[in-house]
Amino acid sequence: MDRPLRFCMVTTFYPPYNFGGDGIFVHRLSNALAQRGHQVEVIHCIDAYRLLARQQPVTPSDDHPNVTVHGLESPFGFLSPLATQQTGVPFFKAARLRQILDSGFDVIHYHNISLVGGPKILEYGTGIKLYTMHEYWLVCPTHVLFRFNRAACVRPHCFLCSLAYKRPPQWWRYLGLLGTAVTQVDAFLAPSRFTEDRHQQMGLNVRIVHLPHFIPSAEVASPTVEQPEGDATGEPYFLFVGRLEKLKGLQTLIPVFRQYHKAQLLIAGRGSYEPQLRKLAEGSVNIHFLGYLSARPLQALYRQAVALIVPSIFFEIFAQVIIEAFGQQTPAIVRDLGAMPEIIAESGGGFVYETDQELVSAMDQLLADPSYRRELGLCGYQSYHRNWTAEAHLRRYLGLIREIEATKAH
Repeated sequence: MDRPLRFCMVTTFYPPYNFGGDGIFVHRLSNALAQRGHQVEVIHCIDAYRLLARQQPVTPSDDHPNVTVHGLESPFGFLSPLATQQTGVPFFKAARLRQILDSGFDVIHYHNISLVGGPKILEYGTGIKLYTMHEYWLVCPTHVLFRFNRAACVRPHCFLCSLAYKRPPQWWRYLGLLGTAVTQVDAFLAPSRFTEDRHQQMGLNVRIVHLPHFIPSAEVASPTVEQPEGDATGEPYFLFVGRLEKLKGLQTLIPVFRQYHKAQLLIAGRGSYEPQLRKLAEGSVNIHFLGYLSARPLQALYRQAVALIVPSIFFEIFAQVIIEAFGQQTPAIVRDLGAMPEIIAESGGGFVYETDQELVSAMDQLLADPSYRRELGLCGYQSYHRNWTAEAHLRRYLGLIREIEATKAH
């Protein structure tokens, strides 16, 4: 596809009005396209961020000159995303959304749309339409398939589960709105095979294309970078990176490190579950909370860690932190759940564990044999270059758009 295209990214959250990996990925994709000469416009919902964060963002975000960002606000404030969540329709923002989306895009790419437009927004605008499955929102009212906020969901109890999350039932899910809206989308993009299979098992009868996420080369270590393993004091450490929420499983890791004195546990991130986690770690001299970290200091933390540990207890869609670690030639130890084992199997860049004993065994191996740690880190790094670069992603992404365009032309 030689000609520059006009893209619109539609997402609830976008940096700096952002919480997790979905907004970061949209930012990466938008700027990667812009750097290659495409025009990109981004629609996101400032009201939704304020509703959940209850504060202004503290870190700025830069975009390429080819990226235009529309941060939508309504005079009704938090009532706007709440109305959308309940009805599936962007009531208070509908006119502005139509104005932007009807301006003529080659590609409209939907991401997390739950609070910016609901399923109804899939019907707005024309052009090739794509939807990336950053969450399980299409099949789960709570987005995360984490039943009763306790365990990965294998047998849905959606009505009761929504109440457990203190969310009123979304009646539009029972009225056929979603089933009609998804027919407007040309292809749904699944970052992992696991995600693709899970959506199909839960009855989503649409075209799903496997397309993994990526991280830009600017966030990746040079192959000649030395890899000291330890913090400023030289002590070895393992690293956790992510939102401090119950489903991320850090509460299963802290008790292990209370008994494990061979290394430290450094925790980068923040979230609503942080007070409980700090209380759980109280008195432990080898467990340290670092708060939110920007990209550059986080890269150094990855690079010097013995390994990244991802203990999530829900079905991760992709876990971008794993390939962020691989980009710094650092292996990962992940729980045997969701898409994470798929990444380890494809790369050979780490360990998969089920029990605390298996986790400790993996940590012991990496601490005892630095050359083995470097070998696993290099496997992850090489797999990153094969599978998870911007070039690899955009080659498949633009190829899919070319295929859909040709199909529509005939």
